Amino acid sequence: MGNVTESPYRLAWRVTEPLHAMVYFVPEASERYATFGLDPMDGYFASRGAAFGPVGPEIVTATFYNFNPARVARALPSAWAKATPEQLVAARLEAADAALTRGLGAEVVNGPEVAEAAELARAAAEVAATLPHGRPLFAAHAALPWPERPHLVLFHAQMLLREFRGDGHVAALLAHGVSGLDAIVMHVASGEMDGRFLRGTRGWSRDQWAEAEGDLRRSGLLGDEGLTEAGVALRARIEERTDAVSEVAYRRALGEEGSLRLAALTRPLSRIVVKGGLLNPANLVEPKPR
Repeated sequence: MGNVTESPYRLAWRVTEPLHAMVYFVPEASERYATFGLDPMDGYFASRGAAFGPVGPEIVTATFYNFNPARVARALPSAWAKATPEQLVAARLEAADAALTRGLGAEVVNGPEVAEAAELARAAAEVAATLPHGRPLFAAHAALPWPERPHLVLFHAQMLLREFRGDGHVAALLAHGVSGLDAIVMHVASGEMDGRFLRGTRGWSRDQWAEAEGDLRRSGLLGDEGLTEAGVALRARIEERTDAVSEVAYRRALGEEGSLRLAALTRPLSRIVVKGGLLNPANLVEPKPR
C-alpha cells in the first residue's frame, strides 16, 4: 500500500521485488513444472515450499498464510511423488534465468548495473541470514545455495529479502488479529488487487469469502464502499510494523545511501519486467472454486 514517507529501505525492497515476483507468473515456470506433471498452482506450492524439504501441507499453509488449507493439501505431499524438492528448487531457478534473460535481454543481464545491484542485494540478504529467528520460511530459503551468475544472485537475494519481509508481515498480521483470509479480503477492498485472482489462486470459495466479508463488516473494518477509516488505519499499522521489523537488513548492510543506490539500479530493470508482461496473472491459471 502507499506510503507518503517511504524510507530508502522500503523503497529498495519495493522497487526490486518484480525481479523476484515474476517467477510466479512467467510461462517459463509453468512449463518446467509441467514436465513433472504439475499444474501452475501445484508447481507454485511445491517450488516455493521445496526449501522445507518433502513436507506435508501443514507447514506450507502456516507459512504461506493466506491460502485455503484444503487447496494446499491438493498439492502437497502428492507433488513429491512427481519431483523431489531439489528438482523443483532447480526448476524455479532455471525459470528465473530464462525469464530474466528473455525479459531484460542478454546484454542487460550481463551488464555492470545488474552485477552491482546483485552485490548490494546480496549484502542485505546475508545480513538478514544472521537474523532467522521467528522467520521459518525465510530461514529455509536462506539455507539454499547461492547461484553464481549476477542476475541469478540478484534474483536469489531478492527472494530471500522478500521471504524475510513476508515472515515479518505474517507476525504483524497475527499480532493484530488478522487472519490470512481477512488479509486478502481487506487487500481487495482497498482497491489494490483483483478479487477474482486472489480468491481463485488462494482457493477460497465464494461462501468462505462472503463470510469473511461479513465478519469484517461486523468489526467495523469494511463498509459498502470498501475499507472504512478503521480498516485503512489497521492496514497502515500492519504495514508500518512490517517495515519496522524488515528494514534492519538494509539498514545494517547498505544504509540509506546504499539502499537508494540499489533502488536506482533496479528501478529500470523492474519497469522492463512489468512492461514486458512478466507479472501477468493470466499465466497462473487456477480453476475458480465453487
